[in-house]
Amino acid sequence: MFALLLMSFYSLIFLYLILRKIHTTYTKSSSSSSNAPPSYPFIGCLISFYRNCHRLLDWYTELLSTSLTQSIVVHRLGSRRTIVTANASNVEYILKTNFHNFPKGQPFTEILGDFLGHGIFAVDGESWSAQRKLASHEFTAKSLRGFLVETLRDEVESRLVPVLEEAMESERVLDLQDLLKRFAFDVICKVSLGVDPCCLDFSKPVMDLVQAFDTASFMSAMRGVEPVQAVWKIKRLFNLGSERKLKEALKVVHDSVNEIIENKKNKIEERRTCDRTDNDLLSRLLLAGNEGEVVRDMTISFIMAGRDTTSAAMTWLFWLLSNHKPAEQMIVSEATTVVVKNGEEIRFLSYEALKEMNYLKACLCESMRLYPPVAWDSKHALNDDVLPDGTFVRKGDRVTYFPYGMGRMEELWGKDMLEFKPDRWFDEPVVEGGGGALKSVSPYKFPVFQAGPRVCLGKEMAFIQMKYVMASVLSRFEIEPVNEEQPVFVPLLTAHMVGGLKVVVRKRRV
Repeated sequence: MFALLLMSFYSLIFLYLILRKIHTTYTKSSSSSSNAPPSYPFIGCLISFYRNCHRLLDWYTELLSTSLTQSIVVHRLGSRRTIVTANASNVEYILKTNFHNFPKGQPFTEILGDFLGHGIFAVDGESWSAQRKLASHEFTAKSLRGFLVETLRDEVESRLVPVLEEAMESERVLDLQDLLKRFAFDVICKVSLGVDPCCLDFSKPVMDLVQAFDTASFMSAMRGVEPVQAVWKIKRLFNLGSERKLKEALKVVHDSVNEIIENKKNKIEERRTCDRTDNDLLSRLLLAGNEGEVVRDMTISFIMAGRDTTSAAMTWLFWLLSNHKPAEQMIVSEATTVVVKNGEEIRFLSYEALKEMNYLKACLCESMRLYPPVAWDSKHALNDDVLPDGTFVRKGDRVTYFPYGMGRMEELWGKDMLEFKPDRWFDEPVVEGGGGALKSVSPYKFPVFQAGPRVCLGKEMAFIQMKYVMASVLSRFEIEPVNEEQPVFVPLLTAHMVGGLKVVVRKRRV
């Protein structure tokens, strides 16, 4: 079998060299009017894809920006036909108007099913609907909102701020991206599972779950970017390489979460006699009568959604603000205005105070417009269809809407689409100290939290968490990157900054 695989590999190299020679003389196909990649018989756009796979985001964005419809069709050997779109009307059609024709689909489940199981992010139909209804009820509970703010207060004041103060006093360089990921993992585990992984407490060993979760997330993402999907499936069949690492990591994740669930069940039973319960999501799910793999998979989905997304968004905003000092000062001014009421200073940020920080929210939206935590998302067509821009969709096609590219479309954001301009989120220019109402922006133009029936349930909680951290940190510290070069944006399951964000911390000058 190994010999056959080796022969296949060398055959593909030989085929590639021949086709590369053909590429120099072959003209573009008649689909050039739609700005699809150069395509050839049998192999499709495989050559162009390989040439640009190291810069796939920018390559797609370039093609979409010159397309008359802001949509392209990508068809390459070894992968299903894919429509990539940055057209807001198409996004609304996919996510809302004809929602039922564009589920996640079996190809998505194949890639992430081992990791997310039958959790809410990996299923469709009745299973999704039932979990959505259950999760929606819990996420809208006022008690969960209060529990989140209490958790943020404890994590920021007792861990995040002391780490930043120590780095400031010792003049030590910090990787802010890593710090924010640790913070977000602590918060989401407390809110979702009711356990504290102590990622920001450097005096304690980190839970096995943390490293295993990182590995499982990374290896699952690698399946999605494999040029030929059969490669990872063969590796999984024979338990080789990355698939072996994924299997080992998943065992740790599942065993750890199952143990937490059992401990939680026992804790709930003990507390029923004294009428006390916890406010975390796991306790709520168990008290509602849910159990088994569904609970395990739902909690894993919550952790994945709540960890890397918020930390990625905050990392990019800290970097952007280091190059846009007036915007940073506006955030500091707004935070100062909000926490001082009638001449009295509020000791800790409340949910109500955080809701008032519109300028900070505009900065977060502007950051996520340019650097969305999830750069693209795919659905799979159940039946033949036609998108509003006239693009024909075949049954089984992958249909990908592309937030990263949409943030760079002149048709959506104007000629200054590449500039960081928080004011674009207001009807009127904002004065120092914040204030002003945010304008209504279509979620199909800005789909970083999805939209329609599958819109992110944790959207409001994500904004509260990010606002709490940004306001708490910026009102006390100045964050300065040590590297002046443009960071590299890389999408996995969620996007991250290559090499992290190395910074020095200084005391905020009043």
